[in-house]
Amino acid sequence: MTVDERKALIAKYAAGYDEVVDALEGISKDRLTAHLIPGKWSACEIVQHLADSEMTSALRLRRLLVEDRPVIQGYDQELFASRLNYNEREIAPALEAFRAARTTTLQLLELMTEDDWQREGTHTESGRYTAEDWLKIYAAHAHGHADQIRRLHQASEK
Repeated sequence: MTVDERKALIAKYAAGYDEVVDALEGISKDRLTAHLIPGKWSACEIVQHLADSEMTSALRLRRLLVEDRPVIQGYDQELFASRLNYNEREIAPALEAFRAARTTTLQLLELMTEDDWQREGTHTESGRYTAEDWLKIYAAHAHGHADQIRRLHQASEK
């Protein structure tokens, strides 16, 4: 990955929180927990997932930076959603956790050296896992879920 490609991904990562907040705009409170598309998460569940995922990803990057060849544990996001009652919790604390984890991690991304970017571990589900792999995944993650929220909002207007 070139330095410019990395910078573009960091900028995308930095914009992820605002993208989600923008996507939530105009969704009524009663629609936040509605399953407007069969088999898909509600907007509330998406936000709760983003909070948990962001906190998990923040720790993953930190482990890559400080441990030698860490094992990065995968997790069952559907089990998290059901066992952690995603659709029964207020989204404001989840949005704040998502924002805070992303903000502190962005500080690290902006300070990382070339050697830091080459650090790697092993992900229990996908194998070799580097800081660059991490960035590719999480730069796009919030944007993908913001698009999902927009589709839910469109479905609620029909």
